Amino acid sequence: MPENLPEIPGYRVHGRLGKGGMAEVYLATQLSLQRQVAVKVLLSADDQAFSQRFIREGHLVASLRHPSIITIHDIDRLADGRHYLAMEFVPGGDLAQYKGQRFEPEQALRIVRQIASALAVVHDSGLVHRDIKPANILFRDDGTAVLTDFGVAKQVAFDPELTQSGIAVGSPAYSSPEQAQCQALDARSDIYGLGVILLEMFLGTNPFRGGNYTQTVMNHLQMEPPPLPPALQDYQWLLARMLAKDPEERFADCRVLLASLEEVAPEAGDSRRGEPLGRPLGSRRGAAMGAWRRGLARGVIGLLLLGGATAAGYYGYRQVQLADHLARAEQRLDEGRLLEPAQDNADYWFRQALALDEDNAQALDGLQRLLQARIAGYLALADERIAENRLLLPEDDSATFYFRRVLAWEPDNLLALAGLSRVVRRFIEQSEQAYDRREHVLALEYIKQGLEVEPDNETLLELYDRHERRVRLAQAPRRQAAPRRQATSGTERQDRQERSNPIKRLWNTIFNP
Repeated sequence: MPENLPEIPGYRVHGRLGKGGMAEVYLATQLSLQRQVAVKVLLSADDQAFSQRFIREGHLVASLRHPSIITIHDIDRLADGRHYLAMEFVPGGDLAQYKGQRFEPEQALRIVRQIASALAVVHDSGLVHRDIKPANILFRDDGTAVLTDFGVAKQVAFDPELTQSGIAVGSPAYSSPEQAQCQALDARSDIYGLGVILLEMFLGTNPFRGGNYTQTVMNHLQMEPPPLPPALQDYQWLLARMLAKDPEERFADCRVLLASLEEVAPEAGDSRRGEPLGRPLGSRRGAAMGAWRRGLARGVIGLLLLGGATAAGYYGYRQVQLADHLARAEQRLDEGRLLEPAQDNADYWFRQALALDEDNAQALDGLQRLLQARIAGYLALADERIAENRLLLPEDDSATFYFRRVLAWEPDNLLALAGLSRVVRRFIEQSEQAYDRREHVLALEYIKQGLEVEPDNETLLELYDRHERRVRLAQAPRRQAAPRRQATSGTERQDRQERSNPIKRLWNTIFNP
């Protein structure tokens, strides 16, 4: 069956290069410049939040300038509403294709140097990549390593809820300990991921990769990197710094890392960028040596992880830990300590339990109950703010704020939707009361605030459109009243004069019967 290729105006699509959970990538020719490009197309246009993140990724990468950062050529959308990015086509494949093979030290350090140099630019822009792994390192024809896939990159400054989201973004086999625990991240987390890649290029294997997600996370949290072979001992200290469990013990940033790379291998700099990626060392070694090395690595992992205990003993210890985490979580939930204090609240302990057992039903149910408790608390706060007439302001402590937070968690929550409608009705009532008091400026302000809550509300839009007319009508009677009062006052004065003058009253009776 022929492949169903998308129609992209201005491009001739040749075929699909790959497909992920949310997007697929096609090889195409940009007709205006007759150059090959890779076009990343979203699978669906329904998820607006992901579409916005996808667009943000394109703008973010396009703003970065470095030879080892992928180049973005175009951002647009298809006729069916799906967005796409047209980017540089890098034909040399990715680093993941060399899985299981060892690199010459000069080659490995050259790749790390180029990616670290690119990350320095990324970090200088206030960003953290958060998904440093071999599949995201591509190679041009001349061997230059190129960093790609910024889809989960985040600005450190505006990601305040990362530690509360419970979403460990990135790839577990290359995630830093703090990333595996859903803690706040900075540039040092990317340095850790790059250190895992360097270790894998040296050994031909990633010793942190376990048989499942939980085992891999535990390895990153507990296991120290294994010792390098004697021929690579000069680089042991470098890896120890890059892979330190505590971020404070790692290189402070990529520029410090680059300076250290100069010390260990000054000849592995960018001057070698023109050399194609050579044949990894592992491809020239015998199968017996590779099997021995992998067996040794597994042995070291087992010894370090279990600390001399038996597998059954470690399993029992983990079950005790799991039960303790769940008990603490339930106690904190009963006490109402949902998110505070840090590292001793219900959310924290439930997620610690999931780090040990990712499918634990009690922990997953506990997080759902915790969410419902937070929703109930926010709805109660919203009702209090309505009673206090704090409808829209302050921005982070108003009825609108709390109702919207609930809807971010449960878009169909009826109480929150009804609550926003109450807020809008209150603004409508306040505007009408202001009109009655002839406080027209205040009435318009209430209308505008109501539209901030519900921009499409028909009543508010009608009030806004009629505002100027209502003001004119309210002012017109007062302008006409003054002459009538003056005329009335003149007539009354004439009647009083006639009543006080009997001759004039007789004259008017005879001649004005």
